[in-house]
Amino acid sequence: MPRAKTRAYQSPVRQRQAEDTRRRIADAARRLLRSKGYSAMTVDAIAAEAGVAAPTVYAIFGSKTGILTELLDQSTFGPEYENLVEQARGTPEPEMRLRIAAKIARQVHDAAGSALDLLKGAGVVAPQLARLLKDREGRRYAAQEHLIGYLEEHGKLRPGLNRTAAWDVLWSFTSRELYRLLVIERGWTSQAYEDWLADTLAVTLTSEGRSSIPR
Repeated sequence: MPRAKTRAYQSPVRQRQAEDTRRRIADAARRLLRSKGYSAMTVDAIAAEAGVAAPTVYAIFGSKTGILTELLDQSTFGPEYENLVEQARGTPEPEMRLRIAAKIARQVHDAAGSALDLLKGAGVVAPQLARLLKDREGRRYAAQEHLIGYLEEHGKLRPGLNRTAAWDVLWSFTSRELYRLLVIERGWTSQAYEDWLADTLAVTLTSEGRSSIPR
């Protein structure tokens, strides 16, 4: 007689416990960064601060870099970000999705500033920070495929602009580097950056984009 197949089951209690442990470890790492700096934020120190075993920290985050990624993600991908993503997914108009993408870029870059300042002030070395940001840029690029696919599927990509080029343009225009140049270096307000980005994405990527920039 064949054995009955077992179902994969995730206990809600265990899931909450895992989430709580993850949060405690991240909170402990943040406290150590602020009080003692990056060099003192060892996995053993984080584990002791969080009240867990060091192997637990490794099992959840893999390394100190994984913990830094978590701290950046917590600062940028909170409830406001999730609300904007849901708003974009519920909007059928392609150009409006691009305008929400501009709003998301502004929200992410505004929120990331304090977290990056914390990491730099805590002594995270430039090469490691660069690797961390490079990894985030790769994930950001992959996440934007859905929006480009939506434009293409609905026939809204500007004529002569292929999918890959459109994807590259979206990724480049929504980058932190462009935000840094305009907002931090040139003194634009975040709202001015968002308005410009929304217009620029709509005009550059779609066949029906209209600019609302005053002439």
